Amino acid sequence: MKLPLAALEWKDADTLKGVFVLAAPEAFLLAVACAIYLGGTFQRSRHLWGSVSLLALAGVGVIYGITNGSAHGKPNDSPLLADSLSAFIKVIAWIGGAALVLLSWEELKDEIAAEFHACLLLLLAGLSLVGSANELVTLFLSLELISIPTYILLYLPRTGQKAQEAAIKYFLLSVFSSALLLFGFSYLYGISGTTNLTDLFGAHSQVKSDSLPGLFLVGFVMVIAGLGFRLTAVPFHFYAPDVFQGAPTSVAALLAFIPKVAGFAALIRILGYFHLETINVIRESQISMLFLLLSIITMSVGNVLALLQDNLKRLLAYSSVAHGGYMLIGFAAAPELVKSQVGGPGALNGIEAVLFYLVAYGAMTVGAFAIISYLTNGSRNVETVDDVAGLGRSHPGLALLFTLFLFSLIGLPLTAGFAGKFQLFFCALGVSSSQNGEHLETKQLFVALAVVAAVNAAVGAYYYLRIVAVMFLRDPIVPLKPKWQLPALAAMAICGVITIVFGVYPEPLARAARRAASPLPTVSEVRSTH
Repeated sequence: MKLPLAALEWKDADTLKGVFVLAAPEAFLLAVACAIYLGGTFQRSRHLWGSVSLLALAGVGVIYGITNGSAHGKPNDSPLLADSLSAFIKVIAWIGGAALVLLSWEELKDEIAAEFHACLLLLLAGLSLVGSANELVTLFLSLELISIPTYILLYLPRTGQKAQEAAIKYFLLSVFSSALLLFGFSYLYGISGTTNLTDLFGAHSQVKSDSLPGLFLVGFVMVIAGLGFRLTAVPFHFYAPDVFQGAPTSVAALLAFIPKVAGFAALIRILGYFHLETINVIRESQISMLFLLLSIITMSVGNVLALLQDNLKRLLAYSSVAHGGYMLIGFAAAPELVKSQVGGPGALNGIEAVLFYLVAYGAMTVGAFAIISYLTNGSRNVETVDDVAGLGRSHPGLALLFTLFLFSLIGLPLTAGFAGKFQLFFCALGVSSSQNGEHLETKQLFVALAVVAAVNAAVGAYYYLRIVAVMFLRDPIVPLKPKWQLPALAAMAICGVITIVFGVYPEPLARAARRAASPLPTVSEVRSTH
């Protein structure tokens, strides 16, 4: 069978060399992970392998700085891209990875530390590649590079029925979601004749949305369903509370953050939100309406079920579901905003709000898990809301820091969570204010979306403030005596600084998110330059 021309275009020597340059940081992480796997058979020490992981994350930043200058300008037929979105996701992966290494430092046993840190580096390499992927095959393999090490991380403790149940549930549902995703990819390839995303956008952007084959939209819907598992979007969320509760705290923090970033980055790449000529297709094909409905259902289910939880990990699991719903607002609003008649193309962009909120969400969620991990010691686990009773009296510093993360999850002013929610809610209101009389129904839908989001934020405030009230207004049932853990304190400090700085002064992060989400030249313009 003769391969499509687009599948062969990038295979010239210069482009192939450029691919290796683009993948140099991830290749470095993979090499270090292999070295840790091998070294762990000779030396079992959480301090050694934690230090090696931190040095690797510092080194990968240096390598990226060296190779990034020569990577720009590579053809868009390459399986990897070096654009602003790629850089944004890489920075999230490496800074978030450093926080996770610090969070897990004292929680790990020496016997499994090498395997844990090696798997974590593989995960981060996969997340970095997801942000750069320009091929369906590359994107799928990158997502699997995240999923497969996660199975190992969940099974590493091998203690307790809950941990084993969490591992098998995550494995089975992840395999199912990967099958859905791959099935959707097969539809897109079968119709367009290429796996290259740039060519895929060019193939369907020239066709009116009402003339698109039905299977093309079916393929997109299956892709969204396959990624819904990673986003914890309803109805693919039900694994989250059981897996979070059964997993170690550091792994639960990882599951709350890394798959979500990967899922949203993959959606941005696959749906082509950064290509102006594809935005109208998404808009008119009603995919944005699908995101609107998913957003409403996901945030509502997450917040309502979180009200019923007493276990802190289960509560944060449903919180993760709800925040995934908030971020879907940006995907629903983006096509309407970019093509709106007010301000011209790119004046408003829901994707930049999603990218901003991913950073804010990661800081406040990983920070909350870091508090729980720090309070847990060998003799006592902090599992329920009652376990943190009286924390404001026994450890006021920790209680205030936990309160900061909870306030950011609520979306109170002067926190990064407030700045992120403001941008997302403003996206929905921006759509409603930019429509003319011919789009009255769409305007009303986005007004309803903004109202539902505001109500959900108020509902979420109840269960977060309940934890704050227990910490400061109740006496401890059994006094907490956490041991001194400098790495976990460093992880809390990183998350706390991000939460405060980007809450008080969000402009630098907003500019970075805007650059990452800025529309690229059209596919025809790209073709004319190569």
